[in-house]
Amino acid sequence: MAQFKEISPNAPAGEKMLNWVDNRFPLSKLYKDHLSEYYASKNLNIWYVFGALSLLVLVIQIVTGIFLVMHYKPDAALAFASVEYIMRDVPWGWLIRYMHSTGASAFFIVVYLHMFRGLIYGSYRKPRELVWIFGCAIFLCLMAEAFMGYLLPWGQMSYWGAQVIVNLFSAIPFIGPDLALLIRGDFVVGDATLNRFFSFHVIAVPLVLLGLVVAHIIALHEVGSNNPDGVEIKAADAPKDARGNPLDGIPFHPYYTVHDILSVSVFLMVFTAIVFFAPELGGYFLEYNNFIPADPLTTPLHIAPVWYFTPYYSMLRAITSEMMYVLIACVVVGAVLAVAKGKLPTLLKGAVVGAAVVMSALMLAIDAKFWGVVVMGGAVIIMFFLPWLDYSPVKSIRYRPDWHKYLYAAFVINFLILGYLGVQPPSPIGERVSQVGSLFYFGFFLLMPWWSKLGTPKPVPDRVTFTPH
Repeated sequence: MAQFKEISPNAPAGEKMLNWVDNRFPLSKLYKDHLSEYYASKNLNIWYVFGALSLLVLVIQIVTGIFLVMHYKPDAALAFASVEYIMRDVPWGWLIRYMHSTGASAFFIVVYLHMFRGLIYGSYRKPRELVWIFGCAIFLCLMAEAFMGYLLPWGQMSYWGAQVIVNLFSAIPFIGPDLALLIRGDFVVGDATLNRFFSFHVIAVPLVLLGLVVAHIIALHEVGSNNPDGVEIKAADAPKDARGNPLDGIPFHPYYTVHDILSVSVFLMVFTAIVFFAPELGGYFLEYNNFIPADPLTTPLHIAPVWYFTPYYSMLRAITSEMMYVLIACVVVGAVLAVAKGKLPTLLKGAVVGAAVVMSALMLAIDAKFWGVVVMGGAVIIMFFLPWLDYSPVKSIRYRPDWHKYLYAAFVINFLILGYLGVQPPSPIGERVSQVGSLFYFGFFLLMPWWSKLGTPKPVPDRVTFTPH
């Protein structure tokens, strides 16, 4: 049995209560380990606020979701009317619904920015590989959560968007039709689909999401936060004070809690302005077609997912029959380069050539629609492997060759163009641009082991560069 800590009988009531709790639950220890005695680098900048903002939006989504579930009816005949009831008759229901719908887009905005910060500062590099993997898993869960929640209002775009995405799974060879039937729960998107999406959106995926968020934070606090210089302030040879705390670090509380409170205040001002004055944001946050009840007999002129899925949707649409020949050429060139340049045993070289031949044959034999699904999924999955693709001798963009900055800027612009094209109706020019953009997206990652080593990096300082202000 653990030994209880005793305090003076004359101690204040609050101190006695805290001691009683600490003897049964490590409250003070958790506070010290994760706030007051958790040391973060002195030079964390504005890019480091998006993790806290992601946590804030998660809380907003959970709280508003609980109140929405109180009045929502997961029934194909009643779902749309129940959302209208929330908007018109439930006291402050319109505010809760708009906070939830705006929160969905806000979640993706802050998560995309959070991931971009990790990308430019090398936060996925050793020893933070698990932190990055947990973060990518959170992103994947977030996409599933958003997709399932998108169906629940049972508007035109909800219904037909779900119809298109679920039907994509039928393109998977052998198991596709059965898998699509399993996801729908019926031969068409209907009441069974709505019920299972509701249960996953409200219970299953949030539980996994919360578990991953906890794992992400625990893994982060185990190895410590990265910083814009990429200098490990907690390394064995890093300078420390007499108590063993890093000299280049400061306690997370109160210094970074104040930092985050400021960012939260600014974020909430922007968030509330959108909620009160532009909750649809021109049809990007809430599409106009979704204010029309779902009608299986009337197809909208243009079916497109919400903006945060559109870059991946563009990649899906980019994979046409003629694009397959380009992909086959990429597989063949990759195999040739691996055999010619790679220091591989003869047997392994033969295996690479054989794999390229088999892959090319499969790509010709299987419908392009399936490979579009593979490309769309691969665009997310490839990010899991980023820690093992980057061979640069330095972590941070600050100390990489200057042309790396232009390459990262081109990657962001390309991603935004893909997102824009995903909103637009299909066109020959848009298709060609999205094909080039898809090749650039995958080329950025797959060629990273080569281009990340090019150029001479700038010298990395031994200590973090910090100027008090």
